[in-house]
Order: sequence, then structure tokens, then C-alpha cells
Amino acid sequence: MSPHSLQIGAAILFAIAIIHTFSVKQFEKLAERRPTHSGIWHLLAEVEVVFGFWAMILIVYLAIFGGYATSLNYLESRNFTEPMFVFVIMVVAASRPILSLALHMVDGLAHRMPLSPAVATFFLALWLVPLLGSFITEPAAMTLAALLLRDRFYSAGLSRRLQYATIGVLFVNVSIGGTLTPFAAPPILMVAETWNWNLPFMLEHFGWRSVLATLVNAGGVTWLFRAELTRITQSVPQDQERIPYALTIVHLLFLLGIVVFAHHAVVFAALFLFFMGITTAYPRHQDPLILREGMLVGFFLAGLVVLGGQQQWWLQPLLEGLSPTVAYYGATVLTAITDNAALTYLGSLVQGLTPEFKYSLVAGAVTGGGLTVIANAPNPAGYSILKRSFDDETIGALGILAAAVIPTLVAILAFRFI
Repeated sequence: MSPHSLQIGAAILFAIAIIHTFSVKQFEKLAERRPTHSGIWHLLAEVEVVFGFWAMILIVYLAIFGGYATSLNYLESRNFTEPMFVFVIMVVAASRPILSLALHMVDGLAHRMPLSPAVATFFLALWLVPLLGSFITEPAAMTLAALLLRDRFYSAGLSRRLQYATIGVLFVNVSIGGTLTPFAAPPILMVAETWNWNLPFMLEHFGWRSVLATLVNAGGVTWLFRAELTRITQSVPQDQERIPYALTIVHLLFLLGIVVFAHHAVVFAALFLFFMGITTAYPRHQDPLILREGMLVGFFLAGLVVLGGQQQWWLQPLLEGLSPTVAYYGATVLTAITDNAALTYLGSLVQGLTPEFKYSLVAGAVTGGGLTVIANAPNPAGYSILKRSFDDETIGALGILAAAVIPTLVAILAFRFI
């Protein structure tokens, strides 16, 4: 079988995996109808498992039709640093000292706003926290925002409309909220060094637009559901014992170190092991670490790395033939079916692109980052944290898409027409 035939097969498997993500509820129904094998159907109903499962099928496919060496060499050529990083940053950002500090900061700001505490907290969770993704990385911001929303709002019982509207705005705002700096958002990281995009450039071309779009999105959903939010009585969890300032500082240093060495797995993995030791040494100031959720998200992203690596043969020629305007809208749509960082990385490999094309490609990639779970690397983290608050513990892919349409249109206005 020729290499081109192998690539076509890989593209078909990629398409099947995408269809699978939109069909997870059907697997839940199969589990109910066929209890004998309910375990495997429940497994295949986990969105985080989908791409890892089909990546495994791809490796087997390559081994059968391309040879054992071809399959193994391809697998070893993949870079799994980002999945590892997302797993580590999720666990550290969700530790009790970090989360407690973030919640106290949000509460302090919320009580200074001329709104009810619940409404102000909801607004800040969808506006300010996603913008923090420009500094502490998008996965960390997603983790903090999702945990805050889960504990303060989803656990209080939200209407189905508000549940989906919230996650739609959250996904879009995290995607565009990480663009104030050149070092925090995966799609920016892929091109910043190659194209010499520094901090002043990001603030001038992306930053202020991101702040404006996230503000409109968060403010819009807060205003639309203000009556329901006002009725929510938040149960703010109180620490049984005050967390020592020194321990909080140590956790912040671990978080900072992991962010600084985000591209060096050997370093941030070592820091994570030391972090695990600290949490074990001071258990009374810790909650159970979200290791399961983090591992599932890492597995999801690793599967996307394996499957996505075989899609360059059709993605790159497609990008090369687009005008800047078409590139923006094309990237917005393509991001929904492939990770936006992979899309911008392919763009960085194309020679002779104009500055306008480069801006359009990256702006489109971050604009569409909230349309699906696979569109942006932090999305699976938010999905994993919030899904248990939804019916059947699943969040419908079509529901996410519908909820993200209006916030995405706001981002389009900000990046294309202002």
C-alpha cells in the first residue's frame, strides 16, 4: 500500500473519530439496551476516550498495511509534550491552595461590583478568569474557571439553557482570552517565534480585541440570565483550616515553574513529582487531586496528536490556496474539526505568507476555538470538570456548537471588523 493510501485511510479514521464525538449519547443508549457489554459502551461514550481509541486503531492500521516499523516510527515521531503539560497544569491549578486563592480574589472583586454577589462572580468567572489564560496558560485558566462555575453555579442547579450558554461562552472566551501574550495560548505558541510575534505585537493586534470580545460575551450571557443568577444562593465552601501562606506561595512557585518550562517535559514532569510530594506531606490542606480527569484529558489530546499528524497532506495545500479573508473564515471552520494549534503550526510551515494572511489564520483559529471539544486544547479540561453536572453526565456536541455560535460571532466582529 502506498504512503498516499495510508494517508487516505488515516483521514477516514480521523473523520470517524469526529463523528464519534458527536454521537457519544448513542453509546450511552447502547449501554442501557445491552447491559452485558455496558462497560465498553460506557467507555466509548466518554468524549475524552474517543480520540485515544481511534488513535489506537490508526496505529494498528499502520502496522497492518504499512508495516510494524512504519507504525512504530510514526508513533515515536509524535510530540506528546502538550498532552503531558495539560495533564500536569490541570492537576496543579486545581489544588486547594491555588483554587482557594483564585476564589478569594474573585470574591473580593465581586463584592466591589454594583451587582449581586452571584451575578458578579458568574461574570468574572467568564470574563476575568479566561483572560488569565494569557499569563498562567489557557489550560490552567480553563481549569480554574470550570471548577469555580461547577462549585458555585452548576452544583446549585442551573437551567439547561444556562448550562449550555455558560459552557459555550467559557470555551470561546478561553480560546480568545489567551491571546494577550505570545507565550500562553497553544495556537500562538506555534507561530510566535517563527513569525517574531512579541508582546507589543500581540497587545496591538490581538489583546485589546480579545478583552473587548470576552467582555461582551461574558456580559451578554450574564445580563440575559440575570434573573436566574440572582435567585442562586451560593454555598461558598469554607476551609476547615486556614491554608498557610507559605504553602500557597510554594504552590504558586510550582505553577510558575511548570508554566515557564511548558515546552520542556523533563523539567515540568520533575516539578510535578516534587509537587506530588508536597501535597502528600501536607494532606490536611489538600483536596483529592483531579488525577483521573487530568489523565483523561491528556489521553484525549495525545490521541488528537496521533490522528492529527496524518492530516497535513490535505490541510496544508488547502491553506496555501486561500486569500487572507477566506483564510480567516476557513480557519474558523477548520478549527472545529482539528485542534487550532495544529492548524497554526501547519501555517507556520508555509513560506512567503503575508502579514495579513498570518494574522487572519491565527485570528480565525482562536475565533473557532470554542465550537467543539476538539477545537482548542483546554476544552477537554472544561468538559471533563463540568460534564457530571449535565444529564447523563454528557455534554452534547451539538449543544456546545449551538451555544458557541453567538460568542463566536462576537469574536468575528472583534477580529475582522474593528
